[in-house]
Amino acid sequence: MSRGASALRLARMTSPADRPLCALWDRHRRYRGRLIGAFTMSTVNKVADVMPELLIGAAVDVVVREDDSFVATMLGVESRYAQLAWLAVINVVVWIIESASQYVADVMWRSLAQGVEHDLRVEAYDHAQHLDMSWHEARSSGDTLAALNDDVNQLERFLDAGAPAIIQTVLNVILVGIIFAASSVQLFVLAFLPIPIIIIGSLYFQRRLTPLYQGVRTAVADLSSALSANLAGISTIKAFTAEARERQRIEQVSDAYREANTTAIRTSAAFVPLVRMAILAGFTCTLLLGGWAVLDGNLEIGLYSVLVFMTQRLLWPLTRVAEVLDLYQRGRASARRILLLLEVPIRVPAGTESLERPVRGRIELRGVRAGYGEAPDVLHGIDMVIPAGETHAVIGATGAGKSSLLRLVLRFDDPRGGEILLDGQNIRDLDWDSLRGSTGYVSQDVFMFAGTVAENIAYGRPDATTEQIRAAAEAAAALDFIDELPDGLETWVGERGVTLSGGQRQRLALARALLREPAVLVLDEATSAVDNETEAAIQRSLRVATKNCTALVVAHRLSTVRHADRIWVLDHGRIVEAGTHDELVAREGTYASLWNVQTGAIAG
Repeated sequence: MSRGASALRLARMTSPADRPLCALWDRHRRYRGRLIGAFTMSTVNKVADVMPELLIGAAVDVVVREDDSFVATMLGVESRYAQLAWLAVINVVVWIIESASQYVADVMWRSLAQGVEHDLRVEAYDHAQHLDMSWHEARSSGDTLAALNDDVNQLERFLDAGAPAIIQTVLNVILVGIIFAASSVQLFVLAFLPIPIIIIGSLYFQRRLTPLYQGVRTAVADLSSALSANLAGISTIKAFTAEARERQRIEQVSDAYREANTTAIRTSAAFVPLVRMAILAGFTCTLLLGGWAVLDGNLEIGLYSVLVFMTQRLLWPLTRVAEVLDLYQRGRASARRILLLLEVPIRVPAGTESLERPVRGRIELRGVRAGYGEAPDVLHGIDMVIPAGETHAVIGATGAGKSSLLRLVLRFDDPRGGEILLDGQNIRDLDWDSLRGSTGYVSQDVFMFAGTVAENIAYGRPDATTEQIRAAAEAAAALDFIDELPDGLETWVGERGVTLSGGQRQRLALARALLREPAVLVLDEATSAVDNETEAAIQRSLRVATKNCTALVVAHRLSTVRHADRIWVLDHGRIVEAGTHDELVAREGTYASLWNVQTGAIAG
């Protein structure tokens, strides 16, 4: 393979996550002006910051050399009192410039950090919510939450404090180096001799810290995942008196995070003594050799004062290199995790075509095969036609593939083979507004958002009026219990609807779906958590509500679907029967057996 081909292949294999901070520079172009402005203000601030040492040296020079001082020569002022007064005025101006530039630089750096943090969090969240359902199901929510929250915050801390510190340290070395080089080449070499040691040490510690902080980010993700899962399952923990066991498990995960942090901090902190020894060497050289040069008459005492102060100004800030390096490595590890999240491909992308309005709701499945990951197919060659306006039901034993079929119709997943049509168009080609915007969905696991009852019902139609919300609630047989709540529609629903019963949550979810007046209504065990009387009321309402839409229903209770226009019986991912309730009962096949068991016609 040629060298050019090898380079091209290497470039293609390189991920932005491998150079995270450079990738952020490429992604957030609109902040480049703010970054340049912040850098400029930091430069002005650092120039003003080193001026007081020069003014101290000039003041010593005035006192020692009197009329022959540097100030007298430059300003043409003979009186030492006037020379010192001029130095005082210059000092005031320098301090004002330093203070003002520090304020502007801080505001600009923090504004930059907050802006990048906000944009990156929103971008990462938006990307995550567009990823297909199988990705979310294969990944813990705590891991995703850690990337969207903690990792973004770590990056913000680096941009807020770490980046300005790096820039000011570099500027400090350059400015002090210029002063040393102009004063004494020998002292310049001796004072700067520790810097290569510090740089080499920094590179060594950086290589050591990179995997350590990646371990810290992994540990915090594990901790977030464990906490999130336990808080979501708090009722199960209480029911099985597992509080002590779960406390111990969280303690173990938290201890792993603590250990990962401790190891990283211990390694990072070991760098400080190295820097201090280098500072001691540089300061001793300046103090001793510079003093000897003054005694020998080879160096002015004022300039000697400047160099002594400048040596500390040069080397002492380098003690913060360990802290800055810590922020850098944390920020780099966090940025890498965020960018890896953003690199996850969307495997179920929206199409570009729109359905003609009004949507009729005809659904057709042609030779559909489907499965999860690398596992074998769970649906095998499904052929199904649901004419517009009809109610069709899918029934079968647990694991028959009923919910998998609904996921395909909603396009949470794409089939491995075959195609699904809505009004004659392949749903792969439809935009989300045409497909999901025309669909009402009630899942088996009902989710309620923290908010009022009305807000939860109107989630899919935020502009709905109170009358429309009440009508949808009535159609879902939910209005009676809503009116009995303390504040009716304005009653606050706790996170995940914990203040409501399972049946109440199911009826609110049904009302939420009906409020959209969908062309296609998809119900996955929508009445499994309600009693027989409520189910009968919901069925009566649904027969009215679904007159103008297509309904696809999955249910275990066959009484729920007996009035469907057609019932499809799935067994191990294959359609084994199809027909009306009466036809299937008369056929005395799988459906008839299930019906007899549920109605008690034969012993189950």
